[in-house]
Amino acid sequence: MNARTETAVRPASRSWTDNAIRLIEADARRSADTHLLRYPLPSAWSTDLDIALYLKDESTHITGSLKHRLARSLFLYALCSGWISEGTTIVEASSGSTAISEAYFASLLGLQFVAVVPAATSSAKVALIESQGGRCYFVQNSSEVYAQAQRLAQETGGHYMDQFTNAERATDWRGNNNIAESIFAQLRDEQHPIPAWIVVGAGTGGTSATIGRYIRYRRHATGLCVVDPENSAFFPAYAEQRYDLVLAASSRIEGIGRPRVEPSFLPEVVDRMVAVPDAASIAAARHVSAVLGRRVGPSTGTNLWGAFGLLAEMVAAGRSGSVVTLIADSGDRYSDTYFSDEWVAEQGLDLTGAARALVEFERDCSWI
Repeated sequence: MNARTETAVRPASRSWTDNAIRLIEADARRSADTHLLRYPLPSAWSTDLDIALYLKDESTHITGSLKHRLARSLFLYALCSGWISEGTTIVEASSGSTAISEAYFASLLGLQFVAVVPAATSSAKVALIESQGGRCYFVQNSSEVYAQAQRLAQETGGHYMDQFTNAERATDWRGNNNIAESIFAQLRDEQHPIPAWIVVGAGTGGTSATIGRYIRYRRHATGLCVVDPENSAFFPAYAEQRYDLVLAASSRIEGIGRPRVEPSFLPEVVDRMVAVPDAASIAAARHVSAVLGRRVGPSTGTNLWGAFGLLAEMVAAGRSGSVVTLIADSGDRYSDTYFSDEWVAEQGLDLTGAARALVEFERDCSWI
């Protein structure tokens, strides 16, 4: 009996992909790691217990935010999975910062980039996306971004990056200079090299997934606290263990909060969640900006509000140690929104109570 072996070969060259990966890796090597800053806590109550607060300053990435790490990982993941080739149009559903970073990497590879963004995205962020060579497609409701991004990718024959699904898959959570490994390496020579808590927000859920997995992989005693703004599904879903929860409203704090629980959010690696009022996020961003002498974004305010609460608990319990959180991006992107008294008033927000709580916290570490 005669037998014939059949083969099928996909007529595609890997040379373009090889070069694309080289370009991204070379770009990473030209970039330094981000700073880990020590926040100036009042010596009146922090010295006695040796309490420290550190800020991982992700605003110093070349595209200005924490999302630079995610965008790099997403591009490498898609390239190595064979989803991007020469001439592929890249499409993303984004509230702004991820789109800025992905537009940068698309431009680096000579690819077209389209960001599907909510209409409420700040004009400064839109300008930054366009400055990186991307273009924006606006939708009225943030819940529409997924379907519209998928549709545009199909119509252009492009690739939908889908940060909300792929964020936790694209990052090597065991190490490889991810944000968690970087934090612990930078803390190595500090008084408390293993922090009591790391505090982050959730947009895709990818950052909390990476940090939570890394903590467990390295068997650290650190707790992971995720802070969540108003009109976000993450906190109520976590509290009620209802992960099919969908909200009608959208988060006012850009970069974090989602109307649904995104696939990349892993509640099992989160030790605690804190719901933060929007007025508190904005007041904290303004307060911290004044302390640091430069503006930080609103999601950084959310992070700091959660971190301050944990520090107050540690002081009340007489517990020394450290807490780490993130400067997610610069507040300069939000001069016409969160740092505008007129915009805050239009949103019906009163920052008075939260601002007073921050002053009292620095005076005697009391907390609401």
